[in-house]
Amino acid sequence: MSSDPKNKAPESLSDKLRSLFGLGNEKKENNLPPKAHFSIWYFVLAILFLTYLQPFFFSSAKVETISYSQFKQYIADGKISELTIGPENIKGTLAGTPAKEITTIRVDDPGLVKQLDEAQINYSGKYQNRFLAAILSWVLPLAIFFLIWRYAMRKMGPGMGVMSFSKSKAKIFAESDIQVTFADVAGIDEAKAELEEVVEFLSTPEKSQKLGGRIPKGVLLVGPPGTGKTLLARAVAGEAKVPFFSISGSEFVEMFVGVGAARVRDLFSQAAAQAPCIIFIDELDALGKARGMSAMGGHDEREQTLNQLLVEMDGFETNKGVIIMSATNRPEILDPALLRPGRFDRQVLVDRPDLNGRRAILEIHSKNVVLGPDVDLGKIAGRTPGFVGADLANIINEAALLAARNDKEMVESVDFDEAIDRVVAGLQKKNRVMNAQEKEIVTFHESGHAIVAESVKHADPVHKISIIPRGIAALGYTQQQPTEDRYLMTRSELLDRLAVLLGGRVAEELVFQEISTGAQNDLQRASDIARSMVTAYGMSDRLGLVSYERPRQAMFLPEGFSTGKNYSEAKAAEIDEEVARLVEEAHLRVRQILTERRGVLDDLAQLLSEKESVQGEELRKMLSAASSGEEPSTAGEPKVN
Repeated sequence: MSSDPKNKAPESLSDKLRSLFGLGNEKKENNLPPKAHFSIWYFVLAILFLTYLQPFFFSSAKVETISYSQFKQYIADGKISELTIGPENIKGTLAGTPAKEITTIRVDDPGLVKQLDEAQINYSGKYQNRFLAAILSWVLPLAIFFLIWRYAMRKMGPGMGVMSFSKSKAKIFAESDIQVTFADVAGIDEAKAELEEVVEFLSTPEKSQKLGGRIPKGVLLVGPPGTGKTLLARAVAGEAKVPFFSISGSEFVEMFVGVGAARVRDLFSQAAAQAPCIIFIDELDALGKARGMSAMGGHDEREQTLNQLLVEMDGFETNKGVIIMSATNRPEILDPALLRPGRFDRQVLVDRPDLNGRRAILEIHSKNVVLGPDVDLGKIAGRTPGFVGADLANIINEAALLAARNDKEMVESVDFDEAIDRVVAGLQKKNRVMNAQEKEIVTFHESGHAIVAESVKHADPVHKISIIPRGIAALGYTQQQPTEDRYLMTRSELLDRLAVLLGGRVAEELVFQEISTGAQNDLQRASDIARSMVTAYGMSDRLGLVSYERPRQAMFLPEGFSTGKNYSEAKAAEIDEEVARLVEEAHLRVRQILTERRGVLDDLAQLLSEKESVQGEELRKMLSAASSGEEPSTAGEPKVN
């Protein structure tokens, strides 16, 4: 009997995600009964239960406790048949059937024996050895607590005990547990080629030893966050089929002095026992920061740990087949002793991927994702310049989540567009309501950016203009898509970038004869570009080829403006004047461009107000129609005639 598809229960969000990621055909495991788990509380409850039942099972007959005066009366009446006199109490048996046991506390009574003889009562003395009872009174509880402690330590594992502070916290992955290979790594082909020698040595060490060569003791992976340094290290272990010790630099240092150095020694001793293998220390800058930079002096715990690491790397023989790999995104703060030959001999740059690398990364992360026929991974790679592997993986995941939320059977191109916008600009603020005046200001502001970007020669083409609020403070945005990856910027390109940044502010001046706070970020970025042209790039005719560069920034962290300077106050005044001149020239140039294209500015703002989002192709058609037969006279060599 076939089932009606209309009667099927609606799919949940998790079912949709499983189908989009290709996980819908997995077989479920058989329903097995749950495993029984022994708990220490079972043991404690059993002891309490036996203690409660002890009087019922370990007492022979019921014994009645009587007062000493009543005991003397029983003797006088001849009711007691026999007695046992102990050091603390007296036990006796009453005559009659059935026999009844009595007990009383012994008191200092010199006439008791005489009275018993006169009554002809059979009595005897009892000596009680209290040494054994005293021993058992404290040995037995200690034994019970010892058993409980042993059980707790066994449940906690070998790395959790009080005496295990000096043990290394490295996670050990056996060769069968590492499923990552070089096939799972894309976009960093040069780094993979550098590490192939390491794989070859671990697989066939005799090949290099036969010629007298030695493999580098340490390999330092250097690159921005998210570029795949840890993934690359695991891929080396997966290719070589060797164990993999993974630990973070911060896990060595504790509050107890000497613990970090002991953990370093333990890590290297474990690695030597598992050779050939790979030791991977992530975030090496947490451990290997240059000595003398600490405010606590030269004998703090971190420096002792670093010293021990240097000693272990010096005394380690590469012929044993142990390779030390580390990753950091701040190589400039590492101790020079770590980077000398004989320790980290080789430094491998894991850089941001180029266009082809981004496409290869997208192909790897989209293997299990059901893509629509309109999805072009090449276009997505072109829209994501500067993105690293982690960013691209996040875009794939966000697109799949959006498609599942909209009850789609596959991930379409529009889902990727929204995912990129979400990653770049932030989440849509659908509930944020702007008044009509603010919306009009934002509309002309973004239109000014877009028109200037399409009017100057060296700016990236506009991909999309939107006035949908996103993120924390973005009321709108103009998205440009580079045609190719760029590694150098010319003076003309920087001047055109200055013009694009000022396009929104100038559009507000022309239309409203008033300015708003919406250009705050644009002005900051424009000022930074102009100051860098003057102080760092030597692009000022007035100041010449001298570089008044700022203090050195972290190599792979975003640069921020620093107030530090190494020039006179007079020169600082000249620099400020030159920066102001560059910005003002760009301002006049943008004003001329938008004045000549005022009609397009009004039309684009009206279209943007109606649709809230306009594609770059629509803008280029409007500019082409407006400029047909007209030769603009802007100084920026416009792209549209």
